[in-house]
Amino acid sequence: MEDSGDKTEFDERQSAKKAEKSKVAEGKLLNLADALYNQFQQGIVPYISLPSRTKGNIEFSTREDVWVYGNQETTRSVKTVRGAKTLLKTVHLAELLIKEHLENNRGSTLREIYYISENWDIAKFHEQAESDRLIEDLEIVTTMHREDFHVRPEEDGAAVFGPLRLKEQTRRGEREMHCQEDVGEAGYQIPFNVDNLEFLSHDAKIVMAIETGGMYARLIENGFDEEYNAILVHIKGQPARSTRRIIKRLNAELNIPVVVFTDGDPWSYRIFASIAYGAIKSAHLSEHLVTPGARFLGVQPSDIVDYNLSTDKLTDKDMQALRSELTDPRFNTPYWDKQIRLQLDLKKKAEQQAFAGKGLDYVRSEEHTSELQSRVDIS
Repeated sequence: MEDSGDKTEFDERQSAKKAEKSKVAEGKLLNLADALYNQFQQGIVPYISLPSRTKGNIEFSTREDVWVYGNQETTRSVKTVRGAKTLLKTVHLAELLIKEHLENNRGSTLREIYYISENWDIAKFHEQAESDRLIEDLEIVTTMHREDFHVRPEEDGAAVFGPLRLKEQTRRGEREMHCQEDVGEAGYQIPFNVDNLEFLSHDAKIVMAIETGGMYARLIENGFDEEYNAILVHIKGQPARSTRRIIKRLNAELNIPVVVFTDGDPWSYRIFASIAYGAIKSAHLSEHLVTPGARFLGVQPSDIVDYNLSTDKLTDKDMQALRSELTDPRFNTPYWDKQIRLQLDLKKKAEQQAFAGKGLDYVRSEEHTSELQSRVDIS
């Protein structure tokens, strides 16, 4: 691992890229303020139009093979007290991002932005979900990403372990590392802005995104990464943007196939969907985050029957989620229709760790990995 305090060509290139994005982001936020001001000047009731963020307004983009927002829109207008307050908060937020973040090359976490608003009088946010949603609104209106506004998530990125060498820009300069040889058993922690990484080399034949920490550790302990030249990504449940972005980049830039190994329940299917199809909440970022070629290698309802796995009973909330997925356009395929309906009939769910009932080494056994080989070529 290398860590140099001297400015290198890589540092300078990354710094120039960040400065250019900051300049563009500031310009687009100022354009939004100008648009609202011009509406006032022209006697138009100020408003902002945004796509409706519901599953009824997502459609498949054949150009990018991902799910994006459709043509249905909602309008934020000062015609109502609620709308006026929302626009006021939006303007306060844009001012914060311009004056505190972009002009001073500083940043805040999503949580900090919520607390900063305490000083905005009637424009303060009532809960963090509100400030998070307005950050997303600004992403949509400006076609930028929150990282371009120097906004960081509160949660840590997930981890990577496998035959990959990369270079990362940090505040102390660049550092180069191998994600097997230069890291501990927990792996390399993914930074919040994955676009600051440069992939140098790899020997990988597959990327496996793994839902649970227990299974991630099991596969590392069993040497799965070495035997199958696999880059293992611990996605820590519902994956953060940075996790989805690095999976996307590994697939798109290095042409490495991706499989997603999850539990067998409706929430895990949504984890897969967020990686392979796009999330309804962030469909405006699908082209940036989604890996359309990702294959599902999680526990299927049919596996519960075929492998006689240990199970838990589905809760009422689980059943409701499964029924909802039957009307979700992302799951509108013969495969998902068959599996979801089977699970509704079984009224059972199973975890990845259920395979441990067949032995601790079962997940890397010939019987189990043959299923992996049937979905992608890792031979």
